[in-house]
Amino acid sequence: MTGLQDKLTPQQVEDFGRELDEIRQRIVADLGQVDVDYIHNVIKTQRALEVAGRGLLFAGFFPPAWVAGVAALSVAKILDNMEIGHNVMHGQYDWTRDPALSSQQFEWDTVAPSENWRHSHNYIHHTYTNILDKDRDIGYGILRMDPAQKWNPYYLGNPVYATLLALFFQWGVMLHDLEVDRVAKGERTWAENKPVLRKIVRKAGRQVGKDYVLFPLLTGPLAPLTFLGNATANLTRNLWAFSIIFCGHFPADVESFTEEETENESRGQWYLRQILGSANITGGKLFHVMTGNLSHQIEHHLFPDIPARRYPEIAGEVRAICEKYGLPYNTGPLHKQLFSVAKKIVKLALPWNGEPRTPATVESDKTLRAA
Repeated sequence: MTGLQDKLTPQQVEDFGRELDEIRQRIVADLGQVDVDYIHNVIKTQRALEVAGRGLLFAGFFPPAWVAGVAALSVAKILDNMEIGHNVMHGQYDWTRDPALSSQQFEWDTVAPSENWRHSHNYIHHTYTNILDKDRDIGYGILRMDPAQKWNPYYLGNPVYATLLALFFQWGVMLHDLEVDRVAKGERTWAENKPVLRKIVRKAGRQVGKDYVLFPLLTGPLAPLTFLGNATANLTRNLWAFSIIFCGHFPADVESFTEEETENESRGQWYLRQILGSANITGGKLFHVMTGNLSHQIEHHLFPDIPARRYPEIAGEVRAICEKYGLPYNTGPLHKQLFSVAKKIVKLALPWNGEPRTPATVESDKTLRAA
């Protein structure tokens, strides 16, 4: 954790916030047809890939056709979730007044209901980014991802839980909305969960029926191969989404905050928290599209409702502002960020956070166990 007040003087915070506001205002004023054309083209590409993928699975008895079909369907699901669904549901295209691009009407190709996700992600996560005990995305209620989270023996399974979450990520996002950890602590009741649970059952039922019943049956005797192909595409999307999201939030040097130090924060302080609590991933244009431009997580946390396609053009300006004020701008290639995340998951499984054992840490460990 860090003291936000120690980073910049009050005047610097004000100037810092004003410079970022100016970037936002300039981009919002420039939004237009080019942005609409872009997202429509991505949607057309996604739909074409899905049709091609499902069509190729009808020839799944021919191994190259099966592999090509799974690849096309995997990319279609990634585009649907990352560049289209996530960004549309953030309200990035609400200004178009197009019902197909409405954040309140869009439904994505995943088991998590969009309405539940908008509350847990758009409101809770983006309001309380990296604030301990407020931002439930810190560990998703099952992982220890910050040293300030009190250790207990359950967390020895951190690497196992993380692996399972990666494999079944869409289901983890879906269950995240039930806040089971809060139910276990008595902070929430199952009765309060009923409306959320009803939406989950309906949406998950439709998704399972589509991917594992309807489309396999349509391919007749190839149903087992189609079932396997759909499962592989979902697995690919799960692993990709987990990797990109965790690399944007949990590499080394990404900071967390307490409720006390974020009380009554100004706009500039809110911007500062977003930068200190985020990380970017370097890559080429296609890579950024496949991540939903969440490879620019810093810019996304700063401006979550600006079309994500704009993040690459402002990233240089944001980085320059950070350098001007002596602030870190956490970025690196996917393998570097992913290794950093994996290392943190393993280290935080241990009561002494994976640091070398010293007399001081041994004594600290005894205190933790006694608490």
